[in-house]
Amino acid sequence: MNIHYAYRPLSPADDSRYLNRFDLAHARAAKNFHRSFPEYAPTPLWNLSAMAEKAGVASIHLKDESFRFGLDAFKVLGGSYCIARKIGELLDIPAEALSYKLLTSPAIREKTRSLTFVTATDGNHGRGVAWTAQKLGCKSVVYMPKGSSPERLEHIRKAGATASITDMNYDDAVRFANQQAREHGWIMLQDTAWEGYEDVPGWIMEGYLTLALEAYEQLQGEEPTHIFLQAGVGAFAGSAAGFFTSVLNRRPVITIVEPDKADCLYRTARANDGQIHFVTGDMDSMMAGLCCGEPCTIGWDVLSRCAEHYISMPDEIAASGMRLLADPDGSDPRIISGESGAASFGLAMALLLDESLAPLKEKIGLRADSRILCVSTEGATDLENYWKIIASGGKA
Repeated sequence: MNIHYAYRPLSPADDSRYLNRFDLAHARAAKNFHRSFPEYAPTPLWNLSAMAEKAGVASIHLKDESFRFGLDAFKVLGGSYCIARKIGELLDIPAEALSYKLLTSPAIREKTRSLTFVTATDGNHGRGVAWTAQKLGCKSVVYMPKGSSPERLEHIRKAGATASITDMNYDDAVRFANQQAREHGWIMLQDTAWEGYEDVPGWIMEGYLTLALEAYEQLQGEEPTHIFLQAGVGAFAGSAAGFFTSVLNRRPVITIVEPDKADCLYRTARANDGQIHFVTGDMDSMMAGLCCGEPCTIGWDVLSRCAEHYISMPDEIAASGMRLLADPDGSDPRIISGESGAASFGLAMALLLDESLAPLKEKIGLRADSRILCVSTEGATDLENYWKIIASGGKA
């Protein structure tokens, strides 16, 4: 199996500068905001006891984001929180005062109805931005990279955005969206950070803390020893890694999972030269939500202090994870997890079930007493492709 692995020792610099933003207090602030939405409910954390027994570990838990706000993916957490924080900045509203009720009040809507938010997306982030903008009475424009799913495009349009598929890869679509923001006076909302653009991606990462806090509370004191996190630019992975490193009594072993066609964090970790490394050109993995070639600098700052293990893997690993979740053993629940959603679970199960990966399993330290946490970040956001993968054995 063509899996590439890089080990990177944790950076020795002061953790507090990078991790304080992702602590329990910030997570509670994000969750309090999201709880103010009528659609809010914690997403399930499934205990896959039959799979854990089969794999020979103490426990496997999976956070299922297919239930998030009726949008099939976690991304709305970051999109909604950064829109709220941006409005708060523009109108001088303190972060702790922001709520759905306030932001939808006639007085605030009158001040924000002329705002247009713009972003680039593979699907889920754009849908979350469009949904939130529509809820708050604002406008949104969304650009998608070439090869994007028409179904995902329609989801974004139905959520109220002006959306289109470009002829650019993801990172060029981000640059194009930023150019359009400057030309039209729109507000750019992206989880990729660069010099001079760090507040918004930082707020997006803080928004993702709601997911991490829910999982922490749902575990009811059972602390994971191993956490597997899929990554695109690394904003979600950095947020979750920073949170669990901050709150757990013992630092967890964190493994970052990427498609081999878009493995910018793996390349950065492998080089370990103090530089950020990019992937350019077409990134044609089926894991569309992870096909990003340029790491989020804020995310990397956190990951370099929390995550030691980096995996670059082929699509077949994610496809295997999708099928295992769709057709579970024993009493485990059936879980609908999309191409990007099943990436981390697929990798964890490959390590546990494939004897040819025993050396890598040992490097990551998986043993009989390991307690594993994964996140299914999306459901079947492209239904046609989902069923094609399930039925065909992963050849989409």
